[in-house]
Amino acid sequence: MKKLLALVAVAGGVLFVVRRSKSAKAQNDLWREATAPANNAKKA
Repeated sequence: MKKLLALVAVAGGVLFVVRRSKSAKAQNDLWREATAPANNAKKA
């Protein structure tokens, strides 16, 4: 039973880290999109 609980805890930790990483990537993508029009306006 302890092994199962440990496995669940490890899996939960991994999922937490993966979700956090995806959230950070999504935030970076949004920032890139938000600043893109200003960069494109200078080129045009």
